[in-house]
Amino acid sequence: MRISGIKQAMALGALGALLLAGCGDKTSAGGGISSGANAKAAKFTCPSRAMNAGSAGKGSLSGGKVKVLTTVAPETSIIANVAGDRAEVTGIIPEGTDSHTYEPKPSAATGMAKADVIFVNGLKLEDPTKELAKANLQKGAEVVELGTLTISPDEYIYDFSFPKAGGKPNPHLWTNPPMAKCYAAIASSVLSKFDPSNASYYQANAKEFEAKVDQLDQLMKDASAGMPAKNRELLTYHDAYAYFSAHYGWKIIGAIQVSNFEDPTPQEITALIAQIKKEKVPAIFGSEVFPSPVLGQLAKETGVKYVDKLRDDDLPGAPGDPDHSYLGLMKFDFVTMVANLGGDPTKLKAFDASDVVKDQADYPQ
Repeated sequence: MRISGIKQAMALGALGALLLAGCGDKTSAGGGISSGANAKAAKFTCPSRAMNAGSAGKGSLSGGKVKVLTTVAPETSIIANVAGDRAEVTGIIPEGTDSHTYEPKPSAATGMAKADVIFVNGLKLEDPTKELAKANLQKGAEVVELGTLTISPDEYIYDFSFPKAGGKPNPHLWTNPPMAKCYAAIASSVLSKFDPSNASYYQANAKEFEAKVDQLDQLMKDASAGMPAKNRELLTYHDAYAYFSAHYGWKIIGAIQVSNFEDPTPQEITALIAQIKKEKVPAIFGSEVFPSPVLGQLAKETGVKYVDKLRDDDLPGAPGDPDHSYLGLMKFDFVTMVANLGGDPTKLKAFDASDVVKDQADYPQ
């Protein structure tokens, strides 16, 4: 979100009423966080429908390696860790692009028509891409919705940017490590069924990947436990951390990006300033990819540290770099949060975020 000139100055009296309306544990048509869904996310286990996803196949429909398309980069990385060198994995949505509003080019239909498996997040994250994929799917191929297989409707979290009245649940499941592990389990099951000759390879990769996610998850739990309880709160540029916060027992104060993706009003930001001062949070978080002048100005107004480094679907570095991975993404965010909220990120920094197999996926930039 970008606000400039007088509008930015006016907006600074802005962003909180909407966010404050969702700060409790209630469920509201306007967008409060659902306490029931939060509790279920905190106790999440991967369902059997996910671990048994996919249809029986006979390998690539066109000969050669199985052709796999994915949408956002974290999912591309997770699936690449499972697929290894036995499938061709290609991302569709460029990194640093707003996946909620991304409209794939018509030329993307050509690649979709040649794909064997197309993995999308679902939960209405990338509907234009999903619909184009379904419209161009070749016979025998399949579209797999990772998020939709991972959680059921009673587990959907609705919040500030994704109010229940809007009909779109928060889709950012991958920021919760157990749910990311479920994505890997889905990929393993789907690829194993579609390409049974390589099933043991996919399954072994998924098991190794899930073990590394568990290791990172435990490091984050330990770091979180060592932080002052009052500091385990997030005000961010985007509502990407709802399932993360449920898992780790953190509190989401709000997000600068409102449900219609337009600029917040002056009244909303005025209320948020009061909320920040009341909560006494040490830092608020912006995005390295989508700068938010409003968050920066909020920090100045309240005297709170502004950290414009978080990212939710843009992997660190460039393709081929050691930390350009799902594990690298979560390590980066965890270290950034913990270091700026009064915790000790030393052990998190030492975590090896490298892939379990060489990532050969194609990431559009």
